[in-house]
Amino acid sequence: MDHGWIDLHTHTTASDGSLTPTQLVEAAISIGLEAVAVTDHDTADGVEEALDAGARLGIRLVTGIEISAQLEGGTLHLLGYEIDPLEEGFASGTTRLKQARIDRNPKIIRKLQDLGIPIKLEQVEAKASGGLVGRPHIAETLLELGAVTTVQEAFDKYLASDSSAYEHKFRYEPAAAFQLILGAGGIPVMAHPYQTNREGEELRRLVADLKELGLEGIEVHYSHHTPAQTVFYRKLADEFDLVQTGGTDFHGSRKKEIQLGWGKGDLRVPVELLEALDRRVARLSAI
Repeated sequence: MDHGWIDLHTHTTASDGSLTPTQLVEAAISIGLEAVAVTDHDTADGVEEALDAGARLGIRLVTGIEISAQLEGGTLHLLGYEIDPLEEGFASGTTRLKQARIDRNPKIIRKLQDLGIPIKLEQVEAKASGGLVGRPHIAETLLELGAVTTVQEAFDKYLASDSSAYEHKFRYEPAAAFQLILGAGGIPVMAHPYQTNREGEELRRLVADLKELGLEGIEVHYSHHTPAQTVFYRKLADEFDLVQTGGTDFHGSRKKEIQLGWGKGDLRVPVELLEALDRRVARLSAI
């Protein structure tokens, strides 16, 4: 039986992707996807444009966001699906997240300048096409200035959490991040679980804790998961009655190795996972 295919983890120019929301929708249609989710970092500013494009061009658009939450010793990203981006608490909560990113950028620029790099905030902002400015835009500017030879070197040398120009930014505690998504009618899903830096029983305990806060799904299928990780995450989803989701983490030209709908070349996410997500939405709304 032929599958329909989807991609539930993508980024646009509203955060750090290279395609506008409309261009993303057009690209999804061009490769035959049945649905695509826009899940920009800490903002849903691209959702309305994507919804309009999806309705006009004839593809299912899943509203979404990817929120960075506090986690000791690792990274916790929550995908929120089927959110209402206009819900008051969600709108004000994400405004705080966007402001935290805005406040951080000049501090990183000053650190880079103190290291002797002639970088200006205006140069970085020009890379963002009106969307949120983030570290990928700074990395591209460093590459353009000749301060590094690759974007990866920019992160390794200056922008990663243990590097010389890194600057912390505000993140919500997990409980507050869950409430943002749940308050907007959304489904909270743990993105790329390996980035929590937890495996085996330690990850299982984290999932159990997050289930108490409202976790409803795990991103089982992802561009950088190994086959063994995919199997283990599927088992966790079954054990804790969580929906399985999947996506590529597409950023366009900013992550050239990741293709929309295919990830690194062989990842495919079947439409049945979206159907299961829809059933979970219906179940929760009936409570």
